[in-house]
Amino acid sequence: MRREVVTRPRLTTSEKVLQAAAELLSTGGVEAVSTRAVAAAAGVQPPAIYRQFGDKEGLLDAVAQYVLRNYLRAKRELATASDDPVVYLRQLWDLHIEFGLTHPHCYVLAYGQARPGKMASAATEAATILQEVIARVGDQGRLRMSVERATTLYHAAGMGMALTLIRVPPADRDPQLSLIARENALSAILNDDGQKLSTLSELPGRAVALREALRGADHDAMTPAERGLLAEWLNRLADQSRTEP
Repeated sequence: MRREVVTRPRLTTSEKVLQAAAELLSTGGVEAVSTRAVAAAAGVQPPAIYRQFGDKEGLLDAVAQYVLRNYLRAKRELATASDDPVVYLRQLWDLHIEFGLTHPHCYVLAYGQARPGKMASAATEAATILQEVIARVGDQGRLRMSVERATTLYHAAGMGMALTLIRVPPADRDPQLSLIARENALSAILNDDGQKLSTLSELPGRAVALREALRGADHDAMTPAERGLLAEWLNRLADQSRTEP
């Protein structure tokens, strides 16, 4: 009886380079991902890397995107797991921390090496998913600040917690620390005690809900300038401090 031979598609040059770079990143960190080392591991010439990725910064950004692809897919799949966006926010936080501890070198590359005014492509996509979920919370009138501010705060808290835990030896990590930080971050952004929008009395929550309702609606009655001005006013109301007179 003849056995079928399963042939796998040959990897492209880009795929070979990304696989090799991802392995070097996992075992040796960012310092190990030199153009020469990646070229040798992938079995290509260094000029091929420059043609595909431009420079080392372009290569590192592509490697981060390559390693984070399954993480980003999991984030998208979680969207269908619960009708409550706050439950989803908790799941996103836990997934974020888990990824950071499982792939610390990639996490530091994507999130920990700040470049002024620029975020790695993979981290940008993850932040976009987070903002979409927080916008759903805002649409329900459950935010005490604007979607933009809530997204920044929640993202910063999760990123800081992941980087903090990465620096701690696994045996010394406090398993409850991430949960405490997560609930504190949620408490800061949510105006949520189980009430529905119709019974909310807080102006910030109402302002955010109206802002999100208008975001996806037709505005034939207003010019683009008027829509922009209204959005600015609503965001200002959403982000006003509770201590302001």
